[in-house]
Amino acid sequence: MEKVLLSEIVRACDGSYGYPANTFVTDITTNSKEAKDGSVFIAIKGERFDAHDFVKSAIQNGAVCAVTERAVEDAKCIIVDSTRSAYLNIAHYYRSKFDIPLVAVTGSVGKTTTKDFIWCVLSERFNTLKTPANRNNDIGLPETLLKLESSHQAAVIEMGMNHQGEISRLSAAACPTICVITNIGTSHIENLGSRENILKAKLEILDGADRNAPLILCKDDEYLQKVNVRGRRIVWYSTENKTADVYATDIVADSEGVSFTICEGEEKTRARINTLGLHNVKNALAAYCVGRELKMTSGEIASGISKFRPDGIRQTVEEISGLTVIKDCYNASYDSMKSSLELLASIKTSGKKIAVLADMKELGDMSQKLHKAVGKLVFKADVDKLLCLGDDAKYIIDGAVASGFDEKKAVHFDDKQSLADYIKKTADKGDVVLFKASRAMKLEEVIERL
Repeated sequence: MEKVLLSEIVRACDGSYGYPANTFVTDITTNSKEAKDGSVFIAIKGERFDAHDFVKSAIQNGAVCAVTERAVEDAKCIIVDSTRSAYLNIAHYYRSKFDIPLVAVTGSVGKTTTKDFIWCVLSERFNTLKTPANRNNDIGLPETLLKLESSHQAAVIEMGMNHQGEISRLSAAACPTICVITNIGTSHIENLGSRENILKAKLEILDGADRNAPLILCKDDEYLQKVNVRGRRIVWYSTENKTADVYATDIVADSEGVSFTICEGEEKTRARINTLGLHNVKNALAAYCVGRELKMTSGEIASGISKFRPDGIRQTVEEISGLTVIKDCYNASYDSMKSSLELLASIKTSGKKIAVLADMKELGDMSQKLHKAVGKLVFKADVDKLLCLGDDAKYIIDGAVASGFDEKKAVHFDDKQSLADYIKKTADKGDVVLFKASRAMKLEEVIERL
């Protein structure tokens, strides 16, 4: 963060502050342990904690003052109605100091991967800031915006949500100049009620956008296909539809990645991603569209796309004890289950294909139906063995068996150790094993036991 006057912070959050405000601020933090000389501490109230309890600690660590919702004894406080709103307002003010392209990315599935593809592309020409990991809520987004410095030439900001109105507030803070929506799935349908409502929530990305900001959408998504935002230019990308502005053809997968041709009008560019899955070709096409909006050459963009690497527990492929393991334990919805099972089906092997699937969360009344629907996908993916963990995952087996999957090849487990022991006993070298579940299931712990 570049230094600003404390008086600017007070004005930005419309706070009440009864002290001189002509000192410089060089850092804003929500972690009292990270407070230092020149910091302003934002006291966020969460469901399980109240950071007002740590204001004195932040001041002792060197913070100039704290942004709070009430007075704290022996502490200089900028008092506001809501510290969460104040944090976004401060970030909005700070972002307004930087006249740079800012790409906002949202979607039900793949937004973090798409953000990383876009960052790889833009970094070919621009010094680009990006959202770290998936810090995409009303705490992570202002934290990222406040990392902007004069050396940055572009930014890629991820936006997530659980309820209506959340992306609207994030967009208002970030002021995007380009907006990307990857797809409309079933994530958070428990809170939003329908995919139509999820679409409305995702379109809130435009609420704070520049009036000339293009909207980049996937034409393969049945809900995004219907979007028609009056006065807004839409750029379409696709792996299936040649009427899109940008589409991919000649898609060839191998054991380490996918090669394909990007078509834009009469221009054709051969590209390669060094990760597996057709869905990642779509993510790369979104990045291509962003690069072209910023006048990058197709060669620069292809070079950036090739530098993307998956990380952590997001659909990484590695060898473990002679098994090819697809590790995709970060999150799960019907749509991401579909992508992972398609990836499993695409891998050539002389061994067995084993799907280890656990519960999908935040599906509400749709949970049983969607877990059974995943079971149908298992049958279509020509899986040799289905192993499930969790109460709701039982319905995956029900859906698979009802579709024609051999019941003898499906096993349910109540605990991770039993599941790991079974894999050790029955899996052979050369087998491909997919691990897929919502983050709350911590399915990577089974992999660690292998």
